[in-house]
Amino acid sequence: MKLLLTNDDGVFAPGLLALQEAAAALGAVTVVAPDRSRSGASHAVTLHKPLRIQSVTLANGAPALATNGTPADCVIVGCHAEFGGPPDLVLSGINDGPNLGEDITYSGTVSAAMEACLLGVPALALSVAGKPVRDFAPAARLTAALARIVLERGLPPDTFLNVNFPDCPEDELLGIEVTHKSARRYQGELERRVDPRGYAYYWVGGGISEGEQSEGSDAYAVTQRRVSITPVHLDLTHHALRNAMQSWNLDQLLTRKTPA
Repeated sequence: MKLLLTNDDGVFAPGLLALQEAAAALGAVTVVAPDRSRSGASHAVTLHKPLRIQSVTLANGAPALATNGTPADCVIVGCHAEFGGPPDLVLSGINDGPNLGEDITYSGTVSAAMEACLLGVPALALSVAGKPVRDFAPAARLTAALARIVLERGLPPDTFLNVNFPDCPEDELLGIEVTHKSARRYQGELERRVDPRGYAYYWVGGGISEGEQSEGSDAYAVTQRRVSITPVHLDLTHHALRNAMQSWNLDQLLTRKTPA
């Protein structure tokens, strides 16, 4: 089996190192990751500047490739024939911090898994709900076990798994739950500051509005010390509204010339 590993915390992040060590037992592992943190990069790809790739060595001596691009770029690179061709599975993470609810629209970790889906490769996005994470080892071990199941059973097309682990020892976990995405989202804020030269600059931030944490959601599961596994599909169509809109008679919006 061939596995491609990436992340958005950077090639030397401890979560990626723990994942590489656990995944090595599953088959041949290729690591392609950003050369620096690309948290919040979402599904951006590098189109208007050269994509640089260099060989590096992880702390345990394992080889890796580092790029100046995004997590999605890393998946494209890792799936290219020049770098080994499409793998059997993509593992993205392990992220230092959760990717719950609306995090999936911002997360580079999650978007790497999305890019794998677009390329026809099953994928797992992996995160630990701690900041900073105390120990990645439990999540890494459970990821390897879950990866074995996915390799055996496969995933439907255009579908990946978004996995969030509580930040606690494995013997304190209370279970593993298949969940739905919660409504947890950020309250957008723009903080204005002034530099020593008197020029204004801004920090984008905002606190978390916990929103819906009902039973069965990803956020609720993690608060209950349960591993959350959310199947995510790339089809964002609101099918019920699409059907309802058939009665809107939208053709009336067109401006037609009266036939002569």
